[in-house]
Amino acid sequence: METLRTEDFYYDLPERLIAQTPAEKRDDSRLMAINRATDAIEDRHFHDIIDYLNPGDLLVMNDTKVLPARIFGRKADTGARVELLLLTRLDDYRWETMVKPGRKARPGTTLDFYDAAGARVLRGTIEKTVDGGLRVIRFEYDGVFEAILDVIGTMPLPPYIHETLEDQSRYQTVYAEHDGSAAAPTAGLHFTDALLGAIAAKGVGLAKVTLHVGIGTFRPVKAANIREHHMHSERYLVPKETAEAIAATKTAGGRIIAVGTTTVRTLESVARDHDGKIVAAGGSTDIFIYPGFHWQVVDALITNFHLPESTLLMLVSSFYDRKKILAAYQHAIDENYRFFSFGDAMFLY
Repeated sequence: METLRTEDFYYDLPERLIAQTPAEKRDDSRLMAINRATDAIEDRHFHDIIDYLNPGDLLVMNDTKVLPARIFGRKADTGARVELLLLTRLDDYRWETMVKPGRKARPGTTLDFYDAAGARVLRGTIEKTVDGGLRVIRFEYDGVFEAILDVIGTMPLPPYIHETLEDQSRYQTVYAEHDGSAAAPTAGLHFTDALLGAIAAKGVGLAKVTLHVGIGTFRPVKAANIREHHMHSERYLVPKETAEAIAATKTAGGRIIAVGTTTVRTLESVARDHDGKIVAAGGSTDIFIYPGFHWQVVDALITNFHLPESTLLMLVSSFYDRKKILAAYQHAIDENYRFFSFGDAMFLY
């Protein structure tokens, strides 16, 4: 079996092509459409995606909602400033978090969080340190936790975005529904309600899954051999109606079109665990998709342009071809496409 090295997925990206803000209108982003059978590349705009969809196809989207999960507070004993990123909810009061600065965030430390009027609305106590230096924190609060986050929290934008996001809703898909993500499923950011309506009117089915995106999506691959990389785990849910829609579409000869790598990870995880079939299921997945992976569900993929040497670029390379993907990325660079979360899109079919 060929040894796949992390460096095999490197490409050189000019910093000027890292999108710092979203397109003025979601579906005015650019779209690179690649026919995997012919290797033909077309440069379009995202609203043209409808031209590539056929009646009887099924578009599957991840309806997770990004929490305003970055919160700032102070240590109760010293008043020192602290920053938290909420990653995984363990129960009604306990979260797995990333704490900055982390060196002095010891078990037993109490943290207080205040609203703009100076009233304390949240108190947390660090219970323990877990893998990767993360902390489990138990919170005390009155009311609804999500409502408190809406008051004191900000969107946890990726580290490569340095501009302030004026409209927080632009880091949510228009169909976001279930709270739980620390990052957006960015391929879906290009859709508008009007475009989805037009797609449905063409006879294309729409279905949803939920996968809550963790901060691990930004973690680099540090192993030289990619097979030695351990993926982060993320929670998912496939509803009964989505499983039935996928089965019906496959039976009728339609295509399953995944919106984003998170949708791919959900569908292919369930298929892997259920003999190639999609069933109503929920759980956690740490599936790692790279060249050589046996795809069982997804027939076409809408995705953004991903970081060099990232697991997401490895996934896309598995769906098409590593060298051809890197050539397509070079085409995108030459044509001044915008990259990463707020950047442009690719359609592989």
